[in-house]
Amino acid sequence: LTMAWTAHKTKEAVEEHFEAEAEVDAKVARLAELVRNAGHFCCFTGAGVSTSAGIPDFRGPEGVWTLKAQGRVSTAPSTRVEEAWPTLTHMSLVGLQNAGVMKYLITQNCDGLHRKSGILQDRISELHGNCSVEECESCGMQYMRDFPCYRIGRGHDHFTGRYCNLCNGRLLEWTIDFGQSLPELQLKRAYHNSKKSDVMLALGSSLTVSPACDMPRNVGRKQDGHLVICNLQNTPLDELSDFVIHARTDQVMGKLMAQLGLPIPSWRLRRRVVFTSTFDEKTRTCEFHVAGLDADNDKIPASVFSRVEVLCINPDLRGVGEPTQLAEEPYIFKGGL
Repeated sequence: LTMAWTAHKTKEAVEEHFEAEAEVDAKVARLAELVRNAGHFCCFTGAGVSTSAGIPDFRGPEGVWTLKAQGRVSTAPSTRVEEAWPTLTHMSLVGLQNAGVMKYLITQNCDGLHRKSGILQDRISELHGNCSVEECESCGMQYMRDFPCYRIGRGHDHFTGRYCNLCNGRLLEWTIDFGQSLPELQLKRAYHNSKKSDVMLALGSSLTVSPACDMPRNVGRKQDGHLVICNLQNTPLDELSDFVIHARTDQVMGKLMAQLGLPIPSWRLRRRVVFTSTFDEKTRTCEFHVAGLDADNDKIPASVFSRVEVLCINPDLRGVGEPTQLAEEPYIFKGGL
């Protein structure tokens, strides 16, 4: 499904602007003062926060929809989503979260980098989903994957070909197509936090896609609200903002963290594996379970392994047998003693 028709229509709209460093410094100092005095500081992010990770944006000069609308093909190198690392902007937002400065994050991005970076599940609304998450259409159980969860067919059916471990319902790619409803809980949390927000920083977004852009718009319209926009292009909400910073998000966030005296955490790949075992005295059999879990949420299974090999060693015998390969989740091995 292409949304090339949503690309910017004029040369002026596509054009990117870069402010002088001194002007950026002055604006970031103003932003830092707003953040220090905020009662409920929130951030809103778009594709522009992931471009330095090698993931193209949509409406920039070389954006996905821009190129399609112009009949061009990208020649720039890009990074596969599953191989992309969180950027300085992503990690700065984690630092703001961990310091208790940023109360909530609203994102249009479905690349999963915010969750990968360490943003907690209850501190973010992924309004357009997450391409590394599958959701059961029957019971709502979610599964975090180490790979993009592509649907197996074309059209609006998001079925990935896999089934829920709990109820055997179909697992769906957890992303949103144009015209589909946004995830209800994610949208509810986003509206709730934007309503409470007195300062919102919009990063790397064209602010043209509704209803997501309603969040910063509502903050900008408040009598006591402050909206600051960091984007290389002009946006429809510029006039509602306190000011616009025309600079790359990594540049602005690095300066903001320095102004606030907060460290930017280093990104590290986190994996969580749980081993459980049971032993039946009557049958003298053991049952072993190996499971991956989301690093921040015990209730979300995560695919960490492509397969598990179990090697049984009997101390009464010399040598060991061939390992047993478990190729499908859930990984369960049963053996006798």
